[in-house]
Amino acid sequence: MTIPLMKRHAVVDSFAELVARPLTDGINALCWPRTLAGDFGEVARLLAPAEGVVVVDADLLQALSLSPAGRIAADVMLEDLRRLDELGRDPVLNCLASYPRDDRGLPIATDVMSFHADRAPVEIDTWLCTYWGKSSDILDNDQARRLIDQPAIRAALLQAYGGDDDGTDDDGFAEFIRESSFDLHYGAVDDAAPLACGVGNLWRMAVAWPGCPVPPCIHRAPQTMPGDEPRLLIIC
Repeated sequence: MTIPLMKRHAVVDSFAELVARPLTDGINALCWPRTLAGDFGEVARLLAPAEGVVVVDADLLQALSLSPAGRIAADVMLEDLRRLDELGRDPVLNCLASYPRDDRGLPIATDVMSFHADRAPVEIDTWLCTYWGKSSDILDNDQARRLIDQPAIRAALLQAYGGDDDGTDDDGFAEFIRESSFDLHYGAVDDAAPLACGVGNLWRMAVAWPGCPVPPCIHRAPQTMPGDEPRLLIIC
């Protein structure tokens, strides 16, 4: 499978290389391209909630009554869960019909359908694979602009923080920005070309942690619409 290269990501040939290769020299996302056998759609449709997200554990996946092709798909996901669990990554398998939306009416919506980076207090990466449904997108850092750096958005956040036009850009405002994760959300420049992560591919993405040698990987979940196929993915 051919994956179009972006400036800050690289392709690897195996799970072992995905684990071992350092995120350095500007590379903040690694992809292991895979064409997976099995009927993941069968599994997704059996597990899908009417709305929202359901967490699927290994016992539930093993207990499903599946066709041979569905069982092959389930075994692939069980193997991915096992390998990531052995790395201490605490993987979670989700099946979802829709994502919660940030409908608070604030200048920045902080749901996962907004381009964003992940943050952690310790060295860690984000791992992601979509098995069925729409996949996530990655946005090259050079094609992104932090939303809080846009004067109109920052002024609106100051007003929301201070309650009036005289809100002060002080340490309290900085804490408000960080606690609400407004500083982790981005907009795409006009000529940006986001990259679809694709189905079956396993990704490892850089997180904003103290001392991280590369910029965090900017990504977003797909918009969920009525009538869409359920999305089946692993994330940690």
